[in-house]
Amino acid sequence: MRIAIATDGNFVSEHFGRCPFYTIVDIEEGKVIKKEVIENPGHQPGFIPQFLHEHKVECIICGGMGTRAKGFFDQFGIQTLVGISGSIDEVIEKFQNGTLKGTESFCNHGAGKGYGRDKSTCDHSGEDKWEH
Repeated sequence: MRIAIATDGNFVSEHFGRCPFYTIVDIEEGKVIKKEVIENPGHQPGFIPQFLHEHKVECIICGGMGTRAKGFFDQFGIQTLVGISGSIDEVIEKFQNGTLKGTESFCNHGAGKGYGRDKSTCDHSGEDKWEH
């Protein structure tokens, strides 16, 4: 399985679309066979789900996303796990052993650190949060 983790430093980013990087991990038979970090190509509605689909990602892991973004990922058959925090290595280990559990989206309604498209607010309101 190929997963993408929204990455900020060595930790899971709070918002999938405004993270500086994605950690792409290939896991086969419970073992990491490949791990690479790629730069976020920029936040635009629907673009990142398409981009990750083209990279054969099957699951996106992040702190938060809105229902509109989840819908884009659903269109490509990409599983979403939100409400995830911690170090990238810790998250990979939990994913490998089946103990990684999503919760409510952590979406922060701020500017998102300036990565991708700069904004002063999120595209979605608190009503758009979803639970996994």
